[in-house]
Amino acid sequence: MAWRRLALFLCTFATIAHAETAGSILPAPVRVTEHAWAWIGPYDPPSKRNNGFRMNLGFIVGGDSVAVIDTGYTEAMAEEMVAAIRRVTPLPIRHAIDTNSQPHRFMGNDVFRRHGARIIASRDAAARMARDSGDFVQAIAAALESPVRPVPPAAPDVLLPEDGRLTLDLGGGVSVEITNLGRAHTGGSLAVRVLPDRTVFAGDLLYGGRLPAVLPDSSVTGWLSAIARLRTFDARTFIPGHGDPGPLEAFEHSTARYLAALKAHMDAAFKAGLDPSTAVQRFDASPWRALANFAELSNRNAALAYLESEREGF
Repeated sequence: MAWRRLALFLCTFATIAHAETAGSILPAPVRVTEHAWAWIGPYDPPSKRNNGFRMNLGFIVGGDSVAVIDTGYTEAMAEEMVAAIRRVTPLPIRHAIDTNSQPHRFMGNDVFRRHGARIIASRDAAARMARDSGDFVQAIAAALESPVRPVPPAAPDVLLPEDGRLTLDLGGGVSVEITNLGRAHTGGSLAVRVLPDRTVFAGDLLYGGRLPAVLPDSSVTGWLSAIARLRTFDARTFIPGHGDPGPLEAFEHSTARYLAALKAHMDAAFKAGLDPSTAVQRFDASPWRALANFAELSNRNAALAYLESEREGF
């Protein structure tokens, strides 16, 4: 299939580029489409060994400016992002977009702000960043085995309301359309469409090759609605939060069908009066067993999905 050929090309290109321009934390970014670049991360959890790099990050190069998609887990990672962008283009970095409120999406914000970017996020994401920043920095220090906690970045500069949309003109006929798709993987999940490339940075709305992570802040119902919205986008290439880029159908099994099956099962389990433990045990997750992080996430995802069905049922 075409998406498999694309994934193979990206993997090969990344391997070649890594030897030439990779930093100590990040591999070299991959050129996904004419104006869109991405760092494709591994599936491992954050650790001292990987310096917290385990997600996809990216940037878009227009005719007169650059927009960054997510700013990384640490300031050191963000500085490597800036250095890599400078090897691609000398154009100013004017925008940095946090696709959600997970720390690996925004902890490098202040680095990009110092380089002249305004920070864009959803209102719900900014509220969680402020509320949970203490927990986030403690978790980062523990994961990286660092005695020093990082300093949370300042609040984002531009906040999108729920269902809000913002278009950025990067010059040269290149624009970026940011859409707040609401509470999904987290509250205020943003999707970023690159025109004219017909490319979408979907953040953690899409997972490829890895089981999605349902969080206490997630809404499986909202997540499925957000994916339905993605289907209406005029796009042929989607860059997920984790995994290789591809067309939207490349994420059907790993994300859409999994979440739909999980939601349907837990709704039915709650209506049938099953207790949470029984509902989790009876969910047949075997079709997704081959995905990375299955052992760590499967039962937790199921338990959180049941609680959501319970809340909605009442």
